[in-house]
Amino acid sequence: MTAVRAHVFISGYVQGVNFRFYTRQQARLLGLWGWVRNMPDGRVEAVFEGERAVVDRILEWCHHGPPSASVEGVETAWEEGTGSFKGFEIVA
Repeated sequence: MTAVRAHVFISGYVQGVNFRFYTRQQARLLGLWGWVRNMPDGRVEAVFEGERAVVDRILEWCHHGPPSASVEGVETAWEEGTGSFKGFEIVA
C-alpha cells in the first residue's frame, strides 16, 4: 500500500461542536493516522495519512462533520505519506 497524506483546513462553525473528537473517532474507525487540532482563527486543521480511498472517505465526512457543525469549506493539500504517525490524536 502506498500511503498518501492530506493536510486539511476546515472552516465554518467547527469549534465548540466536538469536531475534533468526532474526527478522531472517524479516523480511528477507518484506520487512518495523523492528528487534528483547533486553530486560533476558528478553523480546524487536520492531517490524515493512509490509503488514498480511505483518506477520500474521511475528507467526504469532513465536508459535513458532526451533526452540530456547519462546514463552509474544506481546503486540502496532498502530500506523500511518510509513515511517521503511530495513531490518530487530538493535539494542542
